Amino acid sequence: MIVVDPTSHVPPYEQVRQQIEAMAEEGAMPPGHRLPTVRRLADDLGLAANTVARAYRELEQAGVVETQGRRGTFVAVRGADRDREGEIAARQYVRRVRELGLDAENAVRLVRSALEG
Repeated sequence: MIVVDPTSHVPPYEQVRQQIEAMAEEGAMPPGHRLPTVRRLADDLGLAANTVARAYRELEQAGVVETQGRRGTFVAVRGADRDREGEIAARQYVRRVRELGLDAENAVRLVRSALEG
């Protein structure tokens, strides 16, 4: 999912940080999603562990991810930002509805039915 361009003028840690932040915002990495360990991601990308650790540190400072000790690093669940989380869930639902070939009217009917039930 994450690709680092060695020819880019953007430092590798920043490329990693930007891509993880974008995936979290778009819902590709929903709240609670566990990120790979620093070492594993560094190995996968051919980077030094310190490079990935810096990206994770900056993401944590920005509130995008949270590190839970030995359990790992997860996309942050932001309870105070319910609208944002709702928007992510809605985008994921729309993506799935389109995959199923349902029209908008039917999709909305299903949501209303689920909310009432």
